[in-house]
Amino acid sequence: MKHHIVVLGAGYAGAYAAGTLARRLSPEDTEVTVVNAEPDFVQRLRLHQLAAGQEIDAPQLTEVFAGTGIRLRLARVTAVDPERRVVAVADADGGGQIGYDTLVYALGSHGDDRGVTGVAEHAFDVSARPSALRLRERLDGLEKRGGGVNVLVVGDGLTGIETATEIAESRPGLSVTLVARGELGAPLSAGARGHLRQVCDRLGVIVLEHTSVEAVEETRVLCADGTALAADATVWTAGFAVSSIAAVGGLEVTEDGRIVVDRTMRSLSHPNVYAVGDSGYVIGDNGRPLPMSCASAGYTGRQAVDAIVGRLTGGKIANTRLEYPGNHISLGRRDGILQLVDGEGQAKPKFMGGWKAARIKAGILRMSLWATEHPTFGLPKRKHHLLAAAPKASAAEEAVA
Repeated sequence: MKHHIVVLGAGYAGAYAAGTLARRLSPEDTEVTVVNAEPDFVQRLRLHQLAAGQEIDAPQLTEVFAGTGIRLRLARVTAVDPERRVVAVADADGGGQIGYDTLVYALGSHGDDRGVTGVAEHAFDVSARPSALRLRERLDGLEKRGGGVNVLVVGDGLTGIETATEIAESRPGLSVTLVARGELGAPLSAGARGHLRQVCDRLGVIVLEHTSVEAVEETRVLCADGTALAADATVWTAGFAVSSIAAVGGLEVTEDGRIVVDRTMRSLSHPNVYAVGDSGYVIGDNGRPLPMSCASAGYTGRQAVDAIVGRLTGGKIANTRLEYPGNHISLGRRDGILQLVDGEGQAKPKFMGGWKAARIKAGILRMSLWATEHPTFGLPKRKHHLLAAAPKASAAEEAVA
């Protein structure tokens, strides 16, 4: 039997890992299966643009993986059993189980309501393509209504900042308010914070700082100080969380559900499982946990691939850089901020703002999409064979693929 590698999730980290593994390992010894709930690749970093009314590319995964030998299973992951080495999935045909010898867990993250009343029932978000499209439909309807329409964006992290400025620029007829729990742009340098305020002023974004939201209703938001803010659409961007699947399955996880891994992205509790992207709790080279981000997804994906190939073929395992270089923030289509950080993760004094920063951010997104659409580009053509003693899972032979 061939060694079966199953990759859960085809986001930035999962798509890269699957394509690279398929290119570097011989199909005589290995087969790779990708499990993803949606048929296309989602540019999560641009979902706020989709919600604002712009069109963004969503390449079909069948085309992304064409010619790689990867098997694509369109299904939703419902459970993981690391003891039996099987994954339970649900699809239009009822689902089933997929056995694996090596598992790459890349299910990413989703919006976190943080236990705030009414968020699930009344708020919109941009953490997934369907939810971004629902927000887009709502904004379309509000624009047709005319003046006096309030859009409230709750959360002053990068997603909230990008969403508020994008909507304000793309839909100038709507009044946009950004609710910040602390100081706007607090992690940025003083100069970058000043630039951010100037852009918000130019776009007409109202900023409410040091404001905590306690409840979301259909037409308003209730704040901790008793204030009620009118909202025809509330966009919730106050954090992200991971699925409980790993925790329920018995993998060692952090308090927030991320899989605890070693330097090579290998699960500490189950060594045939690797976690990449937002799903893994990874300590960076500076001794601090890597944040949930596209940049982290790239580094962790490369490290996991190097570790899997090295262990299965008896080769050397290279150490990929595990660092977070900084923040690339789009402020609409014509402005942005590039903020580098030091070894401690603190913002450096200098930053880049304006149209040049916006163009660099757009270039990074185009490069990320191109790399995802060409997962094997630039890789050596030599495919490595597995060691005869490469670990196998008996459950993988019995499970229904």
